[in-house]
Amino acid sequence: MLGRWVRTTRCTEASGGRGGGFPGRLLPWLKRPWVHAVLLYLFTFGVVLPLLCQGLRQSRYFARAAHLRRLTVEALERSRVRGEEAERYVREADPGDPARGPPITVVAVVTVSRQQAAAYRYYLQVVAALHQLLASCRGCRGYRLFACNVDPEPDGHWEASEASRLIPTVRRFGSGGPAGGDDNRFEKEKQDYAYCLQEALSAYDPQHVVLLEDDAVPTEDFFPVLQDLLERRLTTPAARGALYVKLYHPERLQGYLNPEPMRILEWLGLGALGGASLGVVYRKLCRRASVMLSWAVLALYTMLVAELAGRHYLLEWRRLSPQLYSLMPATECCTPAMLFSAPAARRVLAYLSSVRCRAGYAKDTALYALLWERGETAYALEPNLVSHIGLYSTLRGPIAQPSL
Repeated sequence: MLGRWVRTTRCTEASGGRGGGFPGRLLPWLKRPWVHAVLLYLFTFGVVLPLLCQGLRQSRYFARAAHLRRLTVEALERSRVRGEEAERYVREADPGDPARGPPITVVAVVTVSRQQAAAYRYYLQVVAALHQLLASCRGCRGYRLFACNVDPEPDGHWEASEASRLIPTVRRFGSGGPAGGDDNRFEKEKQDYAYCLQEALSAYDPQHVVLLEDDAVPTEDFFPVLQDLLERRLTTPAARGALYVKLYHPERLQGYLNPEPMRILEWLGLGALGGASLGVVYRKLCRRASVMLSWAVLALYTMLVAELAGRHYLLEWRRLSPQLYSLMPATECCTPAMLFSAPAARRVLAYLSSVRCRAGYAKDTALYALLWERGETAYALEPNLVSHIGLYSTLRGPIAQPSL
């Protein structure tokens, strides 16, 4: 009996030495490249990105139910504080013109009063930011600030009255308001836009006009990037003939999964670069891995991380230098910030005068239609050169609960 027990014990020990039980059988599987890929994907897309990106509004992982209300309240409060600071700046700043040199580029702002958003002082935020940035930009020459008060009751637009001490302002309507009774808000917006574009051209005869809406606050690098754009990027014959350059595109529409071929090419290029870089690291750690298979798996991994985390956040790295901004073919929406050459501005004015806007066919749609009808070209600058802060629209009437 004792001899049988000894033989059984030795057999068990030998078996344990060869296989090591369950961990021993699992270890060879963990060395296989396809297992590494599955674990990498599961850990990244099932654990890491959901935890890191649930509060990022432009991420596919954004938890709207948990974070949207809080982010909206925080954005409104920041806007209110900036509005109060802007009002103090406008009242206390030196009214001297920060412009230097003959007028080459006019930065015009078209503004109308917003009764529901009066506490946020959108227009004063825009004017204060432009005035400060231009005054502090040492190499910026030939710029002029200009504004158009297109409110039907211009005397009631108190923000425009306050800001007129810093920025030359024209009024579209007299104190009696418009003579007509047309209630088409979309057509009036188009006419206001065309009026301000025409006034900017007439007042200064510039080479370029940047037309901003009154809730488009310029970024800190607004003038350096604009200068690089005008002096370097738009000097080729094709670029000079563009109808317009959009300086803003909604962040929610900046992802790769949009029907825009240039973004798909950028996405594929990013995947190829990421797959090659991560593949080098992986093959140093696992020499048995197939070069092409590891590259394909890691390229797809890079592309998915970029899209799900949010392309918007990748674009923000381009702000490191004006030379890193990119020009892409323009898409339809929207017009908070647009750059026109003088000849292109006159073509736009002629076209807008021949169309009538309505719900579903606003001025941005009309401008985009012009590209197809006339064979024009247009570009969009990335990342955005303005922040669109308006949560209360001038077109859609009162808003009970604003949301980002």
